[in-house]
This record gives sequence, structure tokens and C-alpha cells, in this order.
Amino acid sequence: MSMAAVETQLPGDRISKRNFDKLARFIYDYSGIKMPPTKLTMLEGRLRRRLRATNHSTFDDYCDFLFNHDGLAQETVYLIDVVTTNKTDFFREAKHFDYLQSVALPAIANSGVRTIRTWSSACSTGAEPYTMAMVLAEFTEGRNDVSYSVLATDLSTDVLQTARRGIYPEDLIAPVPRDLQRKYVLTAKQPDRREVRITPKLRSKIGFARMNLMDEKYPIGEAMNVIFCRNVLIYFDKQTQAGVLNRLCDCLAKGGYMFIGHSESITGFDLPLKQVSNTVFQRI
Repeated sequence: MSMAAVETQLPGDRISKRNFDKLARFIYDYSGIKMPPTKLTMLEGRLRRRLRATNHSTFDDYCDFLFNHDGLAQETVYLIDVVTTNKTDFFREAKHFDYLQSVALPAIANSGVRTIRTWSSACSTGAEPYTMAMVLAEFTEGRNDVSYSVLATDLSTDVLQTARRGIYPEDLIAPVPRDLQRKYVLTAKQPDRREVRITPKLRSKIGFARMNLMDEKYPIGEAMNVIFCRNVLIYFDKQTQAGVLNRLCDCLAKGGYMFIGHSESITGFDLPLKQVSNTVFQRI
């Protein structure tokens, strides 16, 4: 028998049902993310790095550290980082940005708003807020009557670190139109690095912060004119979706726009929103 086979059979090398239930309950209560039994293998794979980082040899020891020795006080941020899914692309669901540019932004500016406040509420590694900033920069270029700001938040500290740096593999920016690449994307001096970076000027327009959508209130300051909350509601159950959507509506200015993912729906929720396009809604 190979050493690999021996290692996979070591006692404690699997998460017990009891510990899985504890982890799933904590993850749900903290982040709203559902962790059904079908996610057991995924959770084991992702938590192995935390076992190594905290010098625990088994899942039993790690869970004992979390739940019986106050380990959650120092481990929560890292635990949540490894279980969150962070799929992101520039100009993802491109019709949203077409609508933002051609309909939403002109309507907001024509209403007398001087600073268009926008929020990417689940920004992942930054492709969404940087895309928003490109569209906003193009819209406000050469205008003296309107400016913009972008708030970008996420639960994961890992993805926020990547987002702040604004450095990406060059193939990730392929969806960005060439004219926008020339204005807002820098290429590496060494071509073999195959990396690009968002320009300092565009990076400076975005404020990144950690925020948990499960919190009772979102400390964003003044109401937003545009909120993107895309492809995150699908990880929540209906009750959690209702809470998040109501809190987001509380942060959206009257006449402002909310964008959700194309696979998501607000049907059945009592919200102060009217649908104005596919998965685009306006505050009433």
C-alpha cells in the first residue's frame, strides 16, 4: 500500500458529521452561506490549509480549537475566506454595463445628482468595481456638472487584498474594450510576466472595505445611486435574501438602480423596487 493511501486513512482526516454540522451552522450564521452535506468534501479540501496554518493535525483538533478554546476569535476571518467562492470577470453580464451607461447614468445626472455614488457590494477580486469605474469615468469625462465615487466591499480579506493591488493576468482583461484598455490598463514592462495593472488614477476612485452583508446595518454613509449585488444572493436562503435585499434598499437613493445577477430573482419579496430591465430595478 502506498504512503498516500495510508495518509488518506489516518484517523481524524475527515470532518465528522458532528463537526460538519457545527461548522455549517457557524458559517451560515456568520455569512449567510449555505453549507449542505454535499459540500463536505469541498469544505475538507479548503480547510486543510487552515489546519496547516494553525498547526493542527486533524479536523477534530481544529474544530476543538475553534469551538472549545475560543479559536473563532482569531480564526473567523480566515475560515470565511477559504469557504467563500470568488468568481469574477471584467464586464461580466455586459448588458448591465450597457444599461448603466446608456440609461441609468444619464437619468441620475439629469436628476441633478452632482456626485454619482455607486457600490459594488460583493466585489470579489475587483473586476466588477473596476469595470464600473471605467464606465463612470467615460460618462463623466469632460463634464463639470457631475463626478463619481465607487465603494467596493466584500466579506473576504483575501480578495480585497487582490482588488486593492489591481494586478491581474492579462487574459482576464480580454473582455475590456481595446479603447478602455489603452486608457485604464497598464501592461507589465517585462512581457513574459503576462500581467496588467489598473491605472493609479482609476484605482484612486475606488474605496475598498470589508463588509458582511449579514450585518444589521451597512455603514456606507449617504445613500447610493447605484448598487451592484450580483451573483451572491444565490448562496443565501430565502429568509437571508429578504434581509439582505431590504437592507440594500435602505441604502439606495430614491430613483437609484439596483443590479442583481442574471440567475437571481427578487420575485416574492416585498421591496420598494420596480423592474426596469432584465435583473435591473429602480427604487421607488
